[in-house]
Amino acid sequence: MLTIATPQPQRYKRAGMRAFLTILIAAMVLSGCANNEESLEDEFLNSITDAYETAQKAMRAGNYRRSIRIFEALQARFPFSDLSKQIQLQLMYAYYKSGSQEQAIDASETFTRENPTHERIDYALYIKALAYFERDPGLLEKWFRKDLDNRPPQDAELAFSLLKRLVERYPASEYAADAEQRMVYLRNRLAAYQNSVADYYLRRGAYVAAVNRAKYALEEYNGADSGKDSLDIMIAAYEKLGMTEVAADARRVRDNTFPNGG
Repeated sequence: MLTIATPQPQRYKRAGMRAFLTILIAAMVLSGCANNEESLEDEFLNSITDAYETAQKAMRAGNYRRSIRIFEALQARFPFSDLSKQIQLQLMYAYYKSGSQEQAIDASETFTRENPTHERIDYALYIKALAYFERDPGLLEKWFRKDLDNRPPQDAELAFSLLKRLVERYPASEYAADAEQRMVYLRNRLAAYQNSVADYYLRRGAYVAAVNRAKYALEEYNGADSGKDSLDIMIAAYEKLGMTEVAADARRVRDNTFPNGG
């Protein structure tokens, strides 16, 4: 005889309890989110200054996500407050520190466009340069130690250009010294890339292109560690072109500039 299993009431009780607990946990999570939003609203209702200070404390503690959330809300709710410009500056820094480089760049460009004569333009320019600086090279490239000299350095070029503008336009800026230090690294990085391309042309018989690249590296990134390499490439290319006198001139420059061969 075929026996049909009878549902067990205890099994239904356990299933019902699990469902109840699931609903209860979900409700608690939603309630927590709501409470967070309410606490943020309370900060705004009490004082924009209090909310600003809360965001500042979060940023000092390294909680950039919370500081960004508060600064963005303040920016949206009080776009014309006395603190609006300072909020923009703090927000671009929080974006940069959180690794949101694109947002930091956009925030810097927006601030510069809206406040072209502001006394903190140098800071906005500095943060934009740092954002591009951090994007070159990428984290994976650093980890795996890839040969960066052979990689097109678009972000490095942009960072170098911005840092150079900062130093030239705002030499008294408190960020100028750090900008100059970063330019040393970028100058070496960019000159090495130009030399890498010049060497590629040299090995393939494109001697004029090799000269042009090496010469560009010397002139644009004067003082880079790879200056001797640039001159070596130029000498070799000039000799291949039959321009012996020009090659001799380049050799004299190299020997006088790098007497110890370094």
